[in-house]
Amino acid sequence: MTADRSGPAFSVHDIPFSTFGSWFGISPVVAEKTYAEDLHLVSHQNGMHAVLSLTPLDPVTGDRAETRVEARPGLLSWTGAGGRVDLAYESPDTVRLRGSGLGMAVRAAAPTLTPFSGTYFFHDAAVGAHVFTSYETGRRYRVTALSGTLDATGAQTLGSAERGLATAAAADGTWEIAIEELEAARPPYTSAAAFDDIAACARDSFARFVDVVAPWRSSATPAAELAAYVVWSATVNPTGLVTRPAVLMSKHWMDKVWSWDHCFNALALAPGCPELARDQFALPFDHQDGSGALPDSVTHSEVLYNFVKPPIHGWAFGHLRRRLPTPPGPAELGETYQRLERWTNFWLTARRAPGSAFPHYQHGNDSGWDNATTFDPERVVETADLSAFLVLQLHELANLAEELGRSDEARRWARAAQETQAALLDQLWRDDRFVARGVGTGDTWSSASLLDLMPIVLGEHLPAPVSGALADHIKAHLTPYGLATELPTSPHYLDDGYWRGPIWAPATVLVEDGLRRAGHHRLADDISSRFRALCEAHGFAENFDALAGTGLRDRAYTWTASSYLLLAEAYALRGDHDLT
Repeated sequence: MTADRSGPAFSVHDIPFSTFGSWFGISPVVAEKTYAEDLHLVSHQNGMHAVLSLTPLDPVTGDRAETRVEARPGLLSWTGAGGRVDLAYESPDTVRLRGSGLGMAVRAAAPTLTPFSGTYFFHDAAVGAHVFTSYETGRRYRVTALSGTLDATGAQTLGSAERGLATAAAADGTWEIAIEELEAARPPYTSAAAFDDIAACARDSFARFVDVVAPWRSSATPAAELAAYVVWSATVNPTGLVTRPAVLMSKHWMDKVWSWDHCFNALALAPGCPELARDQFALPFDHQDGSGALPDSVTHSEVLYNFVKPPIHGWAFGHLRRRLPTPPGPAELGETYQRLERWTNFWLTARRAPGSAFPHYQHGNDSGWDNATTFDPERVVETADLSAFLVLQLHELANLAEELGRSDEARRWARAAQETQAALLDQLWRDDRFVARGVGTGDTWSSASLLDLMPIVLGEHLPAPVSGALADHIKAHLTPYGLATELPTSPHYLDDGYWRGPIWAPATVLVEDGLRRAGHHRLADDISSRFRALCEAHGFAENFDALAGTGLRDRAYTWTASSYLLLAEAYALRGDHDLT
């Protein structure tokens, strides 16, 4: 019997329907946390913009038809009492739709308020198609009838009048159209491919991807295929300021690459898609500024430098190069060494106060834990997590320098790592926990945030009494679903408090890895198990309610999916799954 290769079913309310390389998806999400009644073609060029609404129609009355929407990686379908409409990607910039017994309205999603906003609609006689031009995306969306006809309303009008098309069936009761996202012009749309072949090709493309990304999957890792789909469908081709194929955090509203999120996607992709993994790791470094800082985020038309993100890149590259099927050669190691060196020197110069042993964050956003309670007393703060990440990066630089034959530099980096860790334990370790210190005041404090416990990432480098104390505190953050980012008993805990309670994937992966390297395997296994079960039950949200397990915020987050893949792979490869 042939295995079913249609891939996992999913709700487009939670995960956009898209394909590898495309800059648009089909989704009801038309703005941040805003869901429309109908699905829309939503572009992520020049920001997130709902361009076209797609409304199933009763072909007799012309009214909106009630339908059930079903999605799998190669095919999206609207099914109603009278018929069905299917949609599939022919290429990253073209979708095909066909219908039988139901029609479809394709309309401009928002009114044109001025000649310089919204969507202009007209019939292009040169190619025999209708065109929507979007000021917001800077692209055109061309609709061509392949069978049946298209009836236009509001053609060549501005203002708030409805602008769009409705399908009309051919004599056999069916119709088919193509919608293309294009720049200024291209030849008239033609295709010899049948719709079923297009859908099969899209399905097979995903099947090949999941086979290389998660070849270890089994019934013990039931969310692996859906996690792979979240990553595959959120990948875009190089365009604008995105210099490489990039995995966006989401094709909902979190449609950027942030400069620590990308590391988790790179690690998950490394064994099966090594070049794509390398691209994920390198993308923010393509925009490294003169000071050595990485941008806060990168997307199609915007690179932001007002904040940075924590220097987890030494930790990430150490794991990445061990996960790649072919180890990096001297040229790649040399380039990465230079980039990590500049990134490290940024923290040691621009972010270290005179006379201080430690770098500092200038805002919670720099840590990635935007509103963590660690930052309540002051904003410009020396924190133990930052120094721990930097120590790991210094160790990685020492390893790279040694491999590149730069022994003097290797000794210098190793010495800096030892000195920074010694100062960390001497100045910021109090009794059985780490404290934060204000750069301006010199005051120190502790909080109920998991952020204070993140130096567990030092793993094997920590003295056993320190890692043991951190492990004990970490246990207190465990709920049935995973690691709460704020102690649930804290007066500052909030169910949907961003970094003041909810479970986050990156903290989970970093803590699990540090505990395992420090020898706390049983606790690491427990954390992995709870997080995997959380994703299997509740999907791949940006974060999760730590007490209820429900997904919060953006529901299709790639670093969550990648973190599941990392933990599930490690679980699968441990074989007998005994706790050690």
